[in-house]
Amino acid sequence: MRLFWHQRDLRTRDNLGLAVAARDDTLLPVYVYDTDVLEHVGRRQRALMMRGVRKLKARYRELGSDLIVRAGDSAEVLASLCDEHDAESVYYNEHYRPSRRQAQQRVDDELTAAGISTDRRTDLVLVDPGQLDSSYPNHSQFHNDWEAAPKATPYDEPDETNLLGIQDGKTVPIPDVDIELPAAGYEAARERFDDFLDTGILSYNDTRDDLPKVVTEPTTAVSRLSPYLASGMIGIREVWAGASDVYSAVSGQERRNVDKYRYELSWREQNYHLLYHNPNLGRTNYVDFPNEIAWRNDEADLDAWTAGETGYPLVDAGMRQLDREGYIHNRPRQVVASFLTKHLLIDWREGARHFRRQLIDHDYASNSGGWQWTASTGTDSVDVRIFDPVSQASKYDDGATYITEYVPELRDVPADKIIDWPTLSADERNRLAPEYADPIVDRNHGYERAQETFETALGKR
Repeated sequence: MRLFWHQRDLRTRDNLGLAVAARDDTLLPVYVYDTDVLEHVGRRQRALMMRGVRKLKARYRELGSDLIVRAGDSAEVLASLCDEHDAESVYYNEHYRPSRRQAQQRVDDELTAAGISTDRRTDLVLVDPGQLDSSYPNHSQFHNDWEAAPKATPYDEPDETNLLGIQDGKTVPIPDVDIELPAAGYEAARERFDDFLDTGILSYNDTRDDLPKVVTEPTTAVSRLSPYLASGMIGIREVWAGASDVYSAVSGQERRNVDKYRYELSWREQNYHLLYHNPNLGRTNYVDFPNEIAWRNDEADLDAWTAGETGYPLVDAGMRQLDREGYIHNRPRQVVASFLTKHLLIDWREGARHFRRQLIDHDYASNSGGWQWTASTGTDSVDVRIFDPVSQASKYDDGATYITEYVPELRDVPADKIIDWPTLSADERNRLAPEYADPIVDRNHGYERAQETFETALGKR
């Protein structure tokens, strides 16, 4: 008898650890509601994950088995279940977030002491981070090695004859949340992916930063798979295989569009690579600066940023999308992060914590790596990268469609005035939209102050 310990891999298909555990033996699937681990997951995302657990339980019942759900310390629960069912081994997929790594180590230690073997597999990523060099100066060099590494095809769902016929009446609690959540589970994830393969991937590179399309066609501009990948409701090999099948079937610009989507998946891979080799990625700067960064950490500015009331329309639209949906499109995601860490000079860790609380697609590796990249404390070929929120709005939302979807105070203001809002006079702003915020920092002053601060930290001044 073997146990398979589900964590953030809430699916039966394309699940490496599960597929291996179900070979040549009877398998009992288990989910442990471990509050010490789940306290690190935001309430919104936890609600989506728990719905995913219930969907997973329903799938096991369709297969003639059940998902055993227990609450408590993972190591203690698994040891008890092994004793109850006379199991000789526990299989699971390796995770890289420090809290999960610690929980996994406790499981290994306690089960080994009890004479029970454990087997962990690399499932979260296409390429095992340990197979590559320990560090890369930029993404291009990482991508070259990563692209050359072999990638497995999706794994089949276990045969129901290998699953223990059992019934279990326990399930997980689902916390109340303040937003509407997407449908949970593998079937919802696969449907979302199929829609994208049919309607979005062939134009992905052309439209992925088209912010008006994010409003009018939100499910075709980008894949919107991130909540499902973050909770493991769909496997990364399945996503890679689906995109690669389309890539092989098309040519020209369509092929370049599909390849861009596959390339973007490599950023997720690199962030896991960074976390694997740098467990403190979410807490300490990746770059070792000669001097301390002189963060301002102004509490009022942080509050304005959090509330989407900075007086910078694209920044505020992004933050309000986050508040309303638990999701933020990648372009404004970069802009709001840059604005916080550069124009406001607030420590990137403050922003990362807020994203963890709010995002339904929060991924510790991607969140930490992304924030550090934008804050110029991570891996990048540019010493000090600053996104200008005015020029970004002009380039990606010149008609202010995205902005006015989330900032209703500006819906009666001409688009060109919305784009230039931070540069307008106070009198003109008050005349056009008296209820909307004035800029909390001067555009040029914020840019120049950030440039000076980071160059000082880098020892260039």
